[in-house]
Amino acid sequence: MRTDQEIAGRKAEIGRIGIAADHGGFEMKQDLVSSLQTAGYKVVDFGAYELVMEDDYPDFIVPLARAVAGGEITRGIAICGSGVGACMAANKVPGVRAALITDSFSAHQGVEDDDMNVLCLGGRVIGQALSWDLTMSFLDARFIGSERFKRRLKKLEALENKKYDLLDIIY
Repeated sequence: MRTDQEIAGRKAEIGRIGIAADHGGFEMKQDLVSSLQTAGYKVVDFGAYELVMEDDYPDFIVPLARAVAGGEITRGIAICGSGVGACMAANKVPGVRAALITDSFSAHQGVEDDDMNVLCLGGRVIGQALSWDLTMSFLDARFIGSERFKRRLKKLEALENKKYDLLDIIY
């Protein structure tokens, strides 16, 4: 069990957390914002700020993803109904490594091995208790940074910059 000092140090290390959701993840976002703030995290809310059934996930997820990529926030949480659209939108922004997560192993492993910086959740797929557990696993994890993981991330970065073609490696 971690001490209060260790927990406070980890929160300071993480810095600001961004969160965004469309109508499908609105309720989950509201609950997570409240829980994160109560736990002492600094949270930047990218919306939606009210429940509007006709809103579109890219309008909230892309600004969140840009803030992660630009270093304005350290990690992001993106939520839509299934989590799939949020994940697709976030991953369109260079520098973002987002994944749809439904289990605690992947929530920490995605950070430890793949330096995941955006957690995507399905507001209509998982419940509040699991969303909190996944968020805590995501935030508590640290990138291991071994050479093989760094090598893989460099390949992803090269793909984003169009300086690398996966077919060159496969064939």
